[in-house]
Amino acid sequence: MIEVYKIEKFKNGELEELTSATMNAIEEGIGFGWVEKPPKNRVKSYWQGVLLVPNRWLFIGKLKGVVAGSIQVVSSFSSNEVALFRVTIDNHFVATWARGHGLAKSLMESAEKECIKNRYTHILLDVRETQNRAIRLYEQMGYVCWGSLPIYHKLENNLMVSGKFYYKSLEKQ
Repeated sequence: MIEVYKIEKFKNGELEELTSATMNAIEEGIGFGWVEKPPKNRVKSYWQGVLLVPNRWLFIGKLKGVVAGSIQVVSSFSSNEVALFRVTIDNHFVATWARGHGLAKSLMESAEKECIKNRYTHILLDVRETQNRAIRLYEQMGYVCWGSLPIYHKLENNLMVSGKFYYKSLEKQ
């Protein structure tokens, strides 16, 4: 029912399904940095570009064989040697029609396993304070809130919301 895997190239239909899932998330206010809904072709181009970035991994999650979400893991460039032990989670989302099946957690777990396999010891992430389900998931998975920023994102009508910053150590205690 749920399938999650890291991709380096889109298979038949995956780009279109991921674009549709993203459009759904944007329409529901999940974000991706867009305040106004972008044209579908721009979102499609965004995903094509993600696969071209050398320090970025993309995992897609499927529910009943259809792409319904994704997560990106971003590592530092080799010129930033002091940060080579850590990665950052970026654009973790699940389409509204696929929520409640454990896909968000499965995406996080797959990303964490890949990080451990590649010898990263810490994961960083940030999230809007309004994303309560995501915050609950991150905290249940052992992420520690280390700070907040009162003016984190500007939403529609110039509404400002704060954000929370988390980390997780992948080292065995």
